Amino acid sequence: MTSTESVVVTAIHRMVDRCRAGDHPALVARVGAGWVVMGERQIFPGYCLLLPDPVVPHLNALTAGVRDQFLSDMARVGDAVLAATSALRINYALFGNVEPALHAHVIPRYANEPDATRTAQPWALDWNLAPSYSRPLHGSLRQRIADQLAPIADRGRLECGPP
Repeated sequence: MTSTESVVVTAIHRMVDRCRAGDHPALVARVGAGWVVMGERQIFPGYCLLLPDPVVPHLNALTAGVRDQFLSDMARVGDAVLAATSALRINYALFGNVEPALHAHVIPRYANEPDATRTAQPWALDWNLAPSYSRPLHGSLRQRIADQLAPIADRGRLECGPP
């Protein structure tokens, strides 16, 4: 980094810091590329984010090996969400336009969604209507996803705690 460049601290940086400290309320697991957390708004039950650790600006800022690990972990999070829910499929998204730091959205989609929702991309929906993540409401689902991720999770560095 040159003296004219500055590090932008994003919500992704803050979430990773909380995961490292073990106090992120929606923390699911530590995986090879970073951290898995439940989405702040559960637009679809089981919606998760994969956060890289360390945080980088975008996918192409990673070396080839680390990029492979991140994308593989993203798919494994999708596998875990599929196994822990009745989802029909998983939608994956990496943007970085609002929060200029790499993070992956892992979004389960369900067969019983209303017709108008089933064909819509998730950002067309009103996220303010979605329930906020809470342990009482989503804790058992979080634990089921964590259990599915256990084979790849670094349990030595993280204990998820009670649901």
